[in-house]
Amino acid sequence: MIVVTGASGHFGRLVIERIKGTDHVVAAARSPEKVQDLGVEVREFDYDRPETLDLDGADKVLLVSGTDVGERVRQHAAVVDAAKRAGVGLLVYTSAPHADTTELVLAPEHKATEQVILDSGLPYTFLRNGWYHENYLDTIATAARTGEIVGSAAGGRVASAARADYAAAAAAVLTGEGHENRIYELGGDIAWTFPEFAEQIAKIAGRSVEYRALSQDDYQALLVESGMPAPAAEFVALLDTNIAAGALAETSGTLRALIGRATTPVENTIREVLGK
Repeated sequence: MIVVTGASGHFGRLVIERIKGTDHVVAAARSPEKVQDLGVEVREFDYDRPETLDLDGADKVLLVSGTDVGERVRQHAAVVDAAKRAGVGLLVYTSAPHADTTELVLAPEHKATEQVILDSGLPYTFLRNGWYHENYLDTIATAARTGEIVGSAAGGRVASAARADYAAAAAAVLTGEGHENRIYELGGDIAWTFPEFAEQIAKIAGRSVEYRALSQDDYQALLVESGMPAPAAEFVALLDTNIAAGALAETSGTLRALIGRATTPVENTIREVLGK
């Protein structure tokens, strides 16, 4: 039996669509009513309510990282405890690139979760997912409308891939063999810069689009001025600075190898957003 947590989210749903029919699949979600349409067994599974974390009978579990920043280590640890009690054969966790060594602003909770899993003694696979094309849906739409992308990533590169590519990798691990105690650094085949991204949007949108590079402090100030709360603005600006330093640039080819095909070009996502 394979249990996919966070099943009502975009990522969890994509994984389940790929693996249902290959095994007894369970969609585990905080709101079970949101996953009834998936055609698999459904269980309530709330990271904040340990009494719901039932993994009995599970051979493999995909622990999809939670979205409650600042609370995730506690939440994930509760799932790890449940997996250990149930004797799960493989715990697969969606982590962040080079979580144990990177300066990436979003990595600390992933690093801590990985350590919790290592300390549990459970067989594991860490899927260190890189950036999603879908993280830039609003950026694409705004750029096509205004002719500008603003940020502090300078010439840093982003080896992004489609969410569906990462879901395909998770599905391959959950339905395959030989992935125990492995760490996979996953990213797209092509690492692009924001000026290159702007050029692609311009070409597809049929208008001029420029990338305006600011310092981290100036970008943060601009975000606050536009109405973003200061903590969020600090996070976004620091993330761009991480990108400038190369934190999301790795093109290892591991994602391509796991899914058995090239990763989805960012151009495809631009066309989807712009209806081209």
